[in-house]
Amino acid sequence: MFKHILVPTDGSERSEAAIKYAVDLAKVHGARITGLHVVPDFHLMIAYEGAFDPATEEKIEREALAKAEDYLGFIRKTAQDAGVLCDTVRATSDHPYDEIVKNAEQRGCDLIVMMSHGRRSVMSILLGSETRKVLSHATIPVLVVR
Repeated sequence: MFKHILVPTDGSERSEAAIKYAVDLAKVHGARITGLHVVPDFHLMIAYEGAFDPATEEKIEREALAKAEDYLGFIRKTAQDAGVLCDTVRATSDHPYDEIVKNAEQRGCDLIVMMSHGRRSVMSILLGSETRKVLSHATIPVLVVR
């Protein structure tokens, strides 16, 4: 039924649970997955890091890219262990939901699997639920894992 599943991650435990679910689903359907992590633009990096860090722009970006690689590495390893074909993508945007929807469309995905809640912070309250926004804007099915 499904051939290509997009799995966004924010590195949280809930996100890892959604990744495992997506990989299991892909294995059952003989599908492949694409893992996605969206890094905020630099002006949002301070909120992304969770504190006002006096570090330089370069240091903050380097740390964000390292985190992204760790998050995407978890997807690659989980898929590889299950024998599921996997590709990963890192994007930069102030609007993760938009990148999720855009990547799903551009890559021909027929399902998005994501968690119901990720980071619980002031930023998430201000910006709203990325999952809710994906549900509102996606033109393909979205499976929400709790």
